[in-house]
Amino acid sequence: MTGMIDRTELWIVILALGLGSFGLRFVFLGLVGDKAMPDWVLRHLRYTAVSVLPALVAPLVVWPGATEGEIDPPRLIAALVAVAVGLGTGRTLAAILCGFAALYGMFWLIG
Repeated sequence: MTGMIDRTELWIVILALGLGSFGLRFVFLGLVGDKAMPDWVLRHLRYTAVSVLPALVAPLVVWPGATEGEIDPPRLIAALVAVAVGLGTGRTLAAILCGFAALYGMFWLIG
């Protein structure tokens, strides 16, 4: 059987990923968790949530699986609406809801 991974290799990969994941969490929670962080670190951490949402959504807008990678006008318009509302109001939930409404509104209009 080609394409199958050896059982030993699989368990080595699983254990290595588990140890790596534990190590990353332990560094932040176990070693740094009870210490005060510098102001510059806290300032940068405030932007984590703001950067994660666009990183998750951008591939779905630019290369949507539902259209086999073709740029889809409803998704693009919904993304632009969400960005405009987000910039205008500064509220993440408002941007998400308006983008959602724009996406399904465009699907309703276009069909």
